[in-house]
Amino acid sequence: MRPRPSPRHALIAVLAVAALAAGATAAVAAPAGAAGAARVEHGSLRPLAELSAQRVLVADEVAAAKWGTDSPIDDPAREREVLEAVARQAEELGADPVATKAIFRDQIEASKVVQRGLYGRWDADPSQAPTERPDLGRVRLEINRINGELVRAIADSAAVRESPDCVGHLTAGAAAVVHGRRLDPLHTVALGRSLPSVCERGAP
Repeated sequence: MRPRPSPRHALIAVLAVAALAAGATAAVAAPAGAAGAARVEHGSLRPLAELSAQRVLVADEVAAAKWGTDSPIDDPAREREVLEAVARQAEELGADPVATKAIFRDQIEASKVVQRGLYGRWDADPSQAPTERPDLGRVRLEINRINGELVRAIADSAAVRESPDCVGHLTAGAAAVVHGRRLDPLHTVALGRSLPSVCERGAP
């Protein structure tokens, strides 16, 4: 059996693509609802990467909603609620709830990468801080919608995620999303943080 490359190595390639794109043009984060959503050929991991990108982009609104309030970036109760919900959804779809939860743990950490990055930016330059506070309840409804689609994408991609070619599919899908959405460095790093468990078999 040939050795299976680490998915983390694939994510390094994604970051390299983003760096090249940023050097060629001003990188911006496309709106979470932008066109070009997850509709590609069978066997691709781009739908999963696309939904992960949507999730890290929505983290901007989470940060803006929490900024200047007592709401912490780390919210263990909310995290447990999300993980329990996606595990139930995975079971209903006949998918692996353990793998689904592992991927969503990464999704949650990726959201924190964005929130911390934006907090640091706003602390350093208050003129960049949001002037309006989105309703966190509304934002979480959008996250829940994305979560549901992401659970289905995880379920639909079981065969390719368990194949020896998973890392290649992951790299191609994530690189296409980075390029298509012209993600800035912060959101590119967050996307990379959201994906390490995608190709991990038997993740706890």
